[in-house]
Amino acid sequence: MSNWKRITFYLLLLASGIAALIFANRQLGTMKAKRLPVIGEEKAHIIAPFSFVNQEGKVITNADVAGKINVVSYFFATCKGICPAMNRNLQKVYNACKGDKEIIFLSHTVDPKRDTVAALNAYGKLMEADPAQWMFLTGDKKKLYDMARYSYLISAGDDTTGLSIDADFIHDQQFTLVDGAGRIRGFYDGLDSVKVRQLILDIRKLKDEQ
Repeated sequence: MSNWKRITFYLLLLASGIAALIFANRQLGTMKAKRLPVIGEEKAHIIAPFSFVNQEGKVITNADVAGKINVVSYFFATCKGICPAMNRNLQKVYNACKGDKEIIFLSHTVDPKRDTVAALNAYGKLMEADPAQWMFLTGDKKKLYDMARYSYLISAGDDTTGLSIDADFIHDQQFTLVDGAGRIRGFYDGLDSVKVRQLILDIRKLKDEQ
């Protein structure tokens, strides 16, 4: 092989290597772009420790769901307003993830006085929920509300305005998606079918990421 042919060969080889590197970097950039955002002040927001009781009377803490994807919501069993529609949509998300031990659903009551363990057990059966995967939680009212406001960054509380359709409680219609590290990765309008479908897709993305 002449010197000129040898130089040409090595130049082509170098050009191929550079092209492959550029392609790999673009692919990596695309993968990073597909990652769900981390939500919270300075991306350091982590869900606080908690301790509530589920529909089977079992104490559930953050340790029980650590490392798992959490889909979080607030409701109350006697709600005649947005709760039925929200939970029907949440049931669609649950059915899409049913049986996956890495995905947990946490539905918190804003009415712990009436939403006893027995009441939540009946509600869970109505929703055809496996208590090991879809947990309906009750507990101390202030702690339930504080978790909503300060950890999950959604609203929950007593209605002091008299404007709510249920005239007792107000709560967010958002579902909160939390990753295995306790970071919020998305909010989804529980009454919007498009957002609900997006939640299902984002759960899959997050599972691939983890």
